[in-house]
Amino acid sequence: MARKIKRTKRAEVDPVVTEIVRNGVIAVTEEMKTNLMRTAYNIIIYEALDFTTGLFTPQGETISIGIGLPMFIRGMAETVKAKIRHFGADGIRPGDIYVTNDSYLTGSHLNHVTLTLPIFHRGRLVAFSCCMAHWLDIGGILGGMSTDIYSEGLQIPILKYQDRGVVNQTVVDIIRQNVRLPSRAMGDLRAQVTAVKTGERRFLELIARYGSDAVLGSIAAIMDHAEAMARARTRTIPDGVYEAESYMDDDGIDIGKPVPIRVRVTVKGDEMTVDLSEVSKQVRGFYNSGITTGYACAQVAYKCLTSPTDYPINDGSFRSLNTIVPPGRIISAVRPAPMRWWMTYPMTIVDTIFKALAPAIPAQVIAGHHADLLASSFHGINNRTSEFFIGSFGPLGGGWGAKRNEDGVSGTVCINDGDTHNSPNEQAEFKFPIVVERYALVPDSGGAGRRRGGLGVERVVRARTNMVVNNQSDRAHCRPWGLDGGLEGAGNAVELRVGGEWKTDFPNAKVLVAQLKPGDAFKIRSGGGGGYGDPLERPIDEVREDVRQGYVTVKSAAELYGVVIDPETFAVDVAATEKLRAACLAAGGAPTGAGAKSA
Repeated sequence: MARKIKRTKRAEVDPVVTEIVRNGVIAVTEEMKTNLMRTAYNIIIYEALDFTTGLFTPQGETISIGIGLPMFIRGMAETVKAKIRHFGADGIRPGDIYVTNDSYLTGSHLNHVTLTLPIFHRGRLVAFSCCMAHWLDIGGILGGMSTDIYSEGLQIPILKYQDRGVVNQTVVDIIRQNVRLPSRAMGDLRAQVTAVKTGERRFLELIARYGSDAVLGSIAAIMDHAEAMARARTRTIPDGVYEAESYMDDDGIDIGKPVPIRVRVTVKGDEMTVDLSEVSKQVRGFYNSGITTGYACAQVAYKCLTSPTDYPINDGSFRSLNTIVPPGRIISAVRPAPMRWWMTYPMTIVDTIFKALAPAIPAQVIAGHHADLLASSFHGINNRTSEFFIGSFGPLGGGWGAKRNEDGVSGTVCINDGDTHNSPNEQAEFKFPIVVERYALVPDSGGAGRRRGGLGVERVVRARTNMVVNNQSDRAHCRPWGLDGGLEGAGNAVELRVGGEWKTDFPNAKVLVAQLKPGDAFKIRSGGGGGYGDPLERPIDEVREDVRQGYVTVKSAAELYGVVIDPETFAVDVAATEKLRAACLAAGGAPTGAGAKSA
């Protein structure tokens, strides 16, 4: 909720020290990230970077986060606050480390384990160091559709992993007993301990150098400045009520039944309200997330619009944002709703917030993007080592929507996962019994427009042993929309090659528990971004360059952009182009078959 902070008279802070502290807390969280990556055991952490580190005030407000997943922007802070409430001021002691993976606190799935360490200076609680990271396995079912949280793995309530410096071995033993790959889990647990201890050590060094009052006063000043900047930029958005809607394909159980998403954004003066009351109620499939993710949807969109390059990321930036999220929605699900694939729906909600604000700030928003991880998982017995394996590539990346003055980016990870990386093919081939046959951009997948949407990516993976493949993608049918007459991008897709024949007629982009034999393969194809503006207004030279680069085919250049190009020389037939574009304009738009125009 937007908050007008009651100001108390603060001691004067040195602006030079404040800037040193600003960069200092960023450096602390970045070093926490680096040490976690260097010591983690599983590829999802050290290669895909599916984690976030952070520093928080004694009240649980965000000081700085080393962003990995933007959606953790709220989940970690609320988890820290929950731990403060759970133990109380008298129960938080030096040497403690708290652990949980409670989905209804973090907002995400049980694989996200959060460690929190209170930082004391001369007996006074001055901050918290926190790390949330994705464990490869947390028990529960591996494939198929889960319909409640209990089937999704081990649930760890808020516990003390370490009590005044002494590790709680019982907690460690329970975790070890309930995961399929205990050596990996224990390695990742130790890596997270390293990360939070790094945060403690470096934050105390900052205090030792400048003094606790100076450091804490500077942090308060940084938050106040972030608030002032966010409010000033919010005032540049015209007052009004803005609405938009979209949908998800289905929940994986009621196949073909769209899941509606409706948002309302109200701008009044220096405050914004994002109302998610009309987002679909929680669903039976595992695409739900907790209420902190609902707040994160609004915060990620707001941060992008008002302070995308202001660092460190802290709670001051969100004091002017009010978010309405009733319980029981797909982004505020209540127990025992399943949440294993929690990340899919929120990114389309962020996209829809941008869509709602397009009439008000057309130069600051983008068209729709592919909005999915497209991170297939596979498991089986490695015929080389005779060991059980669980494999994944991390996010595939896809097309982002175009801006009013810029083409969309291609092959880029979706907004939910921010700084996460896709995994190198060679590394995956070395670790798992697979061969990557193809990894390439998909021509014509970007939505046509004056500014073209980014291109999607296609990966074909061949099995070298018997394995089970799961792909839980969405947005096959709700394709990334264009803006201001731009065309929609291609949707996400999945295909299987079994016995040499490709199966392509899936009702959506979800394939659960597919059995592959050696030589069989799966293909994952991410969608493109939506276009911006009328395709017939795209400069002819840029269309020619798109064709030369392989981004757009000769056929689509003519059908979508009205540009006639020789397929051998890439020379533009100027006369034919002028004639075709004139005919298109006379007919009211692009030729038949060009695709649907969007908002």
